[in-house]
Amino acid sequence: MTFNELLSYVKAQNNVLLLTHKRPDGDTLGCAAGLCAILRKLGKTAFVLDNPEATPLNRGYILPYLPPADFEPEAIFAVDTASLPLFPSASKHWLEQGVDLAIDHHGSHRDYSTHNYVDISAAACGEIIYQIGEALGVIDAEVAAPLYVAISTDTGCFVYANTTPQTHRVAAALMTYDINYVNLNRIHFQTKSFRRMKLEGMLIDNMQLYDEGRLAVATLTLDMVEQLEAVEEDAEDIASVIASLEGAQTTITLREVEPVLSKVSVRTTTEMNANDICAQVGGGGHAGAAGALLRRTVEQAEELMVSCYFTVKGQQG
Repeated sequence: MTFNELLSYVKAQNNVLLLTHKRPDGDTLGCAAGLCAILRKLGKTAFVLDNPEATPLNRGYILPYLPPADFEPEAIFAVDTASLPLFPSASKHWLEQGVDLAIDHHGSHRDYSTHNYVDISAAACGEIIYQIGEALGVIDAEVAAPLYVAISTDTGCFVYANTTPQTHRVAAALMTYDINYVNLNRIHFQTKSFRRMKLEGMLIDNMQLYDEGRLAVATLTLDMVEQLEAVEEDAEDIASVIASLEGAQTTITLREVEPVLSKVSVRTTTEMNANDICAQVGGGGHAGAAGALLRRTVEQAEELMVSCYFTVKGQQG
């Protein structure tokens, strides 16, 4: 779809249900909340399907938009979700009806929807939702706040390599509305629980270096989480911890989700491509940040991902 086709399609729909991805981050939930608010300001009926995997902090953005039990959508939209396996089980019933529109920014997008709008130049899907709201003339504080969260969290408060001049322009535009962006930045980037700090310490303690320090790998196990009585919110965006290691061009964080199920998060500088590394195991994402889910122990996953790293490095010559 072209952007104008996207606008026409959005304006033509009513009774919309918005879906978000597994282990939802600020981008998918902020986009869902922002787009739902946009649709309502256009006079549409729209809701966001609850995501049971959302942390209390991020779930708050979609709480005003949860559907009544008897809601039957005429159109199903998905935001910030690259492929069908990335939806939570709570979405299964609606996925069987088929997704009508997917709005995304991942290069690994699979075109699973009837209509797909993908802009891989966008640092966050929130940039695309902002462009929709701006073009339709319905941006206000209700729309701006979750979209600011979407963009700031997907760029690590504007420090990740995916951040572009356009990212800053959109963020600046959102800040002109009556939103408390200072508080949003504080709670998302400057506030940590004691358990989170302990988790970070344990993560760093078991970090391994490869390729003369260019690659850093760390694992977060269920035992570590249980030992600290940590909750899901304590582990959110845990991959960012080792990404700041001096000299590391690539970092891989492996989180044990189940005894033989590991979540992989890869962060890279411009010298390496995270999407290429994760694509070796069926994952994907962006050049600077990508992920995968492996039916392996964290030890097995580490061995595999290190091998994938060297494979991609070898291909680069």
